[in-house]
Amino acid sequence: MYPDNPPQSTQSKQIYSLIDQIEQGDIAWDSFMIQYNGQLPINGPIPPWMADEYEVWYRDPLLVLEDQIGNPEFALEVDIAPKRVFQYGKRRYKDVLSRNWAWRQCDILAKDEETHGAMHVPIILGSDKTTVSVATGQNEFYPLYAAIANTHNAVRRAHRNALALIGFLAIPKASKEYADNAEYRKFRRQLFHTSLERILCSLRPYMSKPQITRCADGHFCRVIYGLGPYIADYPEQALLACIVQHWCPKCMALPNNLDKGDAVPRRHDHTTALLSECLMKELWDDYGIVGDLFPFTDTFPRADIHELLTPDLLHQAIKGTFKDHIVEWVHKYIYEVHTKREADKIMADIDRR
Repeated sequence: MYPDNPPQSTQSKQIYSLIDQIEQGDIAWDSFMIQYNGQLPINGPIPPWMADEYEVWYRDPLLVLEDQIGNPEFALEVDIAPKRVFQYGKRRYKDVLSRNWAWRQCDILAKDEETHGAMHVPIILGSDKTTVSVATGQNEFYPLYAAIANTHNAVRRAHRNALALIGFLAIPKASKEYADNAEYRKFRRQLFHTSLERILCSLRPYMSKPQITRCADGHFCRVIYGLGPYIADYPEQALLACIVQHWCPKCMALPNNLDKGDAVPRRHDHTTALLSECLMKELWDDYGIVGDLFPFTDTFPRADIHELLTPDLLHQAIKGTFKDHIVEWVHKYIYEVHTKREADKIMADIDRR
């Protein structure tokens, strides 16, 4: 092509390396490996899940969020400070920074001279256990998403690059022989939290010390990051909160009395106090706490996973209340008051509608 200039490389790996050095484009993907580091069995074979390495793919969330903060398309649809919105004399809770939680976070930051006056950027996280791809070996990946909470809700719903994919979490698989093994279940849970902590670690220094960041309006601000709401369905909420299934991730209400109005809210400091005073069995049976598991939020400032979990409207309100209760009740009622033939006809008509 250019006879007077020899090619820069004749090897495919070198060419790919040159392509990867091009800065134009999306944030580059990276990966890390996680492996079981506990005690191995002395007698008998080592379970395969203990010897396997689990690969987690991610993009640097700091770079991803900086892109969102500096996106000029959001200049008129971003909040740089908490707000209170009123309509017809009543307060409206719409965007994340209109919540009382955002005000409490900024009150904490205002007490520190180094963070006083900085733009607080809460990070919305979400993960979905739905398998998106099956890799070789024993790993399945499922996505982890992130967004800055400063953009208005309408921006995120409009799919305008206000919500970004930042990782694929690994889920180890095991044969039926080990699927119910207590050590394997503990490793699987801790793998989830360790992966989240590792992916988000680049943000940790700037949760205590502001970083100068270019904003959507072209000006530069002192930005302080913080973990914000985490969106997940109930099984993942239980995993995130390190609680036993069927217990509430937000309060200490008993599983058979979740409507109790005076239940004590769950908090990290309360859980820490219980860990120092109770046996593992007591924690599990009496408080619904998985005592040998530590949430990823333990290593981040101003973060309490019990406070950050949001209601699961899809499964709890829509599917839980409507589909699992109302629809099931109507189904039973129809077959109770009609013959099977008539009921089948009515149900077929409902399905068509």
